[in-house]
Amino acid sequence: MTNAKISIRFFDDREVRAIWDEENNKWWFSVLDIVASLTDQDDYNKTRNYWKYLKAKLKREGNELVSATNQLKLEAKDGKRYLTDTLDYDGIIALGKQFPSTKANRFIEWFTYSDETIDGKSKIKAYALFESSLINSIEIGTTKGLQQIHAYLFGGLYDFAGQIRRKNISKGGFQFASAQFLDSTLKQIEQMPQNTFDEIVEKYVEMNIAHPFMEGNGRSTRIWLDMMLKQSLKRCVDWSKINKNDYMKTMEKSASNSETLNVLLKNALTDEINSREMFMKGIDYSYFYEENEW
Repeated sequence: MTNAKISIRFFDDREVRAIWDEENNKWWFSVLDIVASLTDQDDYNKTRNYWKYLKAKLKREGNELVSATNQLKLEAKDGKRYLTDTLDYDGIIALGKQFPSTKANRFIEWFTYSDETIDGKSKIKAYALFESSLINSIEIGTTKGLQQIHAYLFGGLYDFAGQIRRKNISKGGFQFASAQFLDSTLKQIEQMPQNTFDEIVEKYVEMNIAHPFMEGNGRSTRIWLDMMLKQSLKRCVDWSKINKNDYMKTMEKSASNSETLNVLLKNALTDEINSREMFMKGIDYSYFYEENEW
């Protein structure tokens, strides 16, 4: 599967990698990722050995799950691609049932319904944004451009998709920009320069403080940030290199001091600005951050 679509989902903060099968119109999911999630195992060799044991056991029992596996290449932590066992949707449900535990039941429920949530549906729309004609018409670094992104991600899901909020909102004791002055605040942000890395990050920080929408600010502004970086610096952020907790902490501090955020983002820059896989990976991690969106 050359140039295949890659997706990363997260269960209990653990990656579950998947690859799209264009011919059969379905996703294949990494078996080792799911075994590691269900056994709380961080050691790759122990996870692989457990899967070998389980495969042998299932084969002896005449279980068809083993024959349903498909070996496909997925990217590992070292950046290289290796052949690994994968299963399709039905296979993963069957695999989950081999782990009789409360966690396995929770995993099956998550796996079954995660795409049906607002975030799940919005994420699918975000994937499609890369290949849509709209992405080339979005204004870069403007409020209108951010509204276009938000409207695309949440259109049909929120009735306020793309609309600037008219109510005050806060999170964790932090009060975002007052709705009464939000229009003027956004105009000021829009006029901020976006030529250098530091200028772009400063503009991103100010837009985060503004938080112009009732929901979905983080998911929208991270795409907005990447678009500015691509236009001015021919770079974007490889979000998979940024730990979720580190990102959330630096975003909380950025309102008073953005220096740590600058370092965090700069260390994750990549020149793969036209890579579909990089964009998709960015969406996966951006939505992963949503448990603690700021």
